[in-house]
Amino acid sequence: MKAAYIEQAGPAQNLCYGELEKPRPAAAQVLIRVKAVSVNPIDTYIRAGLVKMDLPMPFVVGCDLAGVVEEVGAAVLRFKAGDRVWASNQGLFGRQGTFSQYAAVDAAWLHAIPDGVCDEDAAAIALVGITAHLGLFDRARLTGKDTVFVHGGTGGVGSMVVQMAKAVGAQVITTGGTDEKVQMCLELGADMAVNYKTEDVDARIKQVAPEGVTLWWETLREPDLDRIVGLLAPRGRMVMMAGREARPELPVGQFYIKGCSLLGFAMLSFTPEEQRSCGDQINRWLVEGKLRAKIDRVMPLSEAAAAHQLQEDNTLGKANTLAGKIVLKPDDS
Repeated sequence: MKAAYIEQAGPAQNLCYGELEKPRPAAAQVLIRVKAVSVNPIDTYIRAGLVKMDLPMPFVVGCDLAGVVEEVGAAVLRFKAGDRVWASNQGLFGRQGTFSQYAAVDAAWLHAIPDGVCDEDAAAIALVGITAHLGLFDRARLTGKDTVFVHGGTGGVGSMVVQMAKAVGAQVITTGGTDEKVQMCLELGADMAVNYKTEDVDARIKQVAPEGVTLWWETLREPDLDRIVGLLAPRGRMVMMAGREARPELPVGQFYIKGCSLLGFAMLSFTPEEQRSCGDQINRWLVEGKLRAKIDRVMPLSEAAAAHQLQEDNTLGKANTLAGKIVLKPDDS
């Protein structure tokens, strides 16, 4: 089978595209013919060796996929050949990734693709959708009474936060780096979207939420906690999901006097059972039209190295040339 893989951690140029042996499913696994995958920042960190993991070599990169079940292991009861499925949490902790024509995946990580949902959308929404759901509902206990701020409402996770918060009736404020991205945020349902390059974001937030934001979702790797705590409402919550090496200063006095909460989490630490309920809700919202994938571009799997470089340029280099996810498709899909 064709696959995008590395034989040594390093830059995007280390990604090879070529023939690897087709995997065989173990008893608790499902063999999937991959139809679409998506690129996540964590994929690039693992490939580069920035997140240290014991990787089997050659190592197929990628967390997310959408595809069709070809074969099920002897112990698998939830799925059968011909079922359409999506998954995340691959390419981690010794598991091979998804950037290939076929993938053997533990059935516990799989979610059914609802009728009417295309492969590209299912792949694009996998990791970012579960991440947003876990942070909003498991960690922050979001309700319709909240006022939510998220930086970058057209990004992978940001677009999910905007839509999920609106799905439960919360007020949502977000930002975009161009007027076009601001318009995209509004089309996703944001109540206010601000161009952070040309407008005073803090002043606009205070217009809508004079008492402060009750839930701040931080997507930036180097957050300004002094600024954020100043914009939080009394008993406001802040969710952090990025910035492994960040060491920002925390205004302790203002933070505890206001009774604020700081909530960190890593989606990869949640069990398949904990993530399954997230997937079920995501599927319901997809069917109801309350949630849709934000895809910037679709590329062939053979261009995985270029896709990784583009993602890296935007995540680490702040190029601001992406408005959504990069989706890749095997040549035979």
